[in-house]
Amino acid sequence: MRLGALVFVFATFCARAAEPAWLLVAPQRVVAGEPFEVIVVAPVEETLPDELTLRAKMDVTELEIAARAVGEPQGARRRYGATMPTRAGGPATLALAERDSNVVAVVVARRDAMQRLTGRDAAAAEPPLSEEEPVYFALGAHQGANARFQLSFKYRLFDPSTGYGAAQPWLVGFYFAYTQTSLWDLSADSKPFHDTAYRPSLFWSWQRVDQRTWIDGVRVGFEHESNGQAEPTSRSINTLFVRPEWRWSVGRGGALEFTPKFYAYLSNGENPDIASYRGYVDWRVRHDAGGQWISTAVARVGTAGKGSLLLEMSRRTRDIKVGPVSGYLHLQYFNGYGESLLDYNVRRPWQLRVGLAIVP
Repeated sequence: MRLGALVFVFATFCARAAEPAWLLVAPQRVVAGEPFEVIVVAPVEETLPDELTLRAKMDVTELEIAARAVGEPQGARRRYGATMPTRAGGPATLALAERDSNVVAVVVARRDAMQRLTGRDAAAAEPPLSEEEPVYFALGAHQGANARFQLSFKYRLFDPSTGYGAAQPWLVGFYFAYTQTSLWDLSADSKPFHDTAYRPSLFWSWQRVDQRTWIDGVRVGFEHESNGQAEPTSRSINTLFVRPEWRWSVGRGGALEFTPKFYAYLSNGENPDIASYRGYVDWRVRHDAGGQWISTAVARVGTAGKGSLLLEMSRRTRDIKVGPVSGYLHLQYFNGYGESLLDYNVRRPWQLRVGLAIVP
């Protein structure tokens, strides 16, 4: 019995010793570059000053924030106003810098700086590595068995919560993207790849955050496209592009997207007449029928009136009950010139392909 009493007294003493002398109350969410308020409760024997210093910690970054009293003390508590530094962002903790206080967890959003410059809030930004164009594998058999498959991703170069991305929010809009499209000749004896296009690009992206701007988003960047072959079948182009974006809600949960891509050729020495077949715009329309079919159309019209049309339709396999197969059923139709960079001036037979897509 005596031992139990001693344990209880010791535990009570330790709990009281661990309690902070000062109490800090702060909002759960703070916006970088904007003012916020905290409440400080002082011990009985202490006086609440007119100014305090808050300490904010984000990963390895530590910031000190000046806080000034708002009004007079109300007993042992007083309200203080402060402004979160513009370079702060992401999950953080707040505490009193020069006093023994509790630690409060907060989320520092970058709505003012981040969204104004890139249209993205650090708290809701997409992951650093994400999809770019459709990712799929499809088979066709018009005048010979063939396949077409594509891999595509983009990578955000700057982290919005730390480093250069936190100090200069406009940098968060920069992405590196890579898309690879291959045509596989399955009817030939050795099953060779007919051609592969490699498209690395660097672009800056902005997304609308208000209801007044006439455009929903825009991309501006540089893209290189080549087939990685040697002469005489080597093909390559370098372009500067601008891609405006418009989106509308249609139907029951559906969405319509119009994203034409305008480009100017910086170099096309191996295919100087490519604009006659490809033109200067990729006209792209995408329709998501509320979780049903996802349809995309991309049209090109060259300066000589020659062009191409690519139609794609995808449906989640779980919606059509194909068993354990995951992803999307993918249908693809191509007709026109330049399905591959090698054949930019060649019109091959139209193709209808069926396959699976990871990203529709």
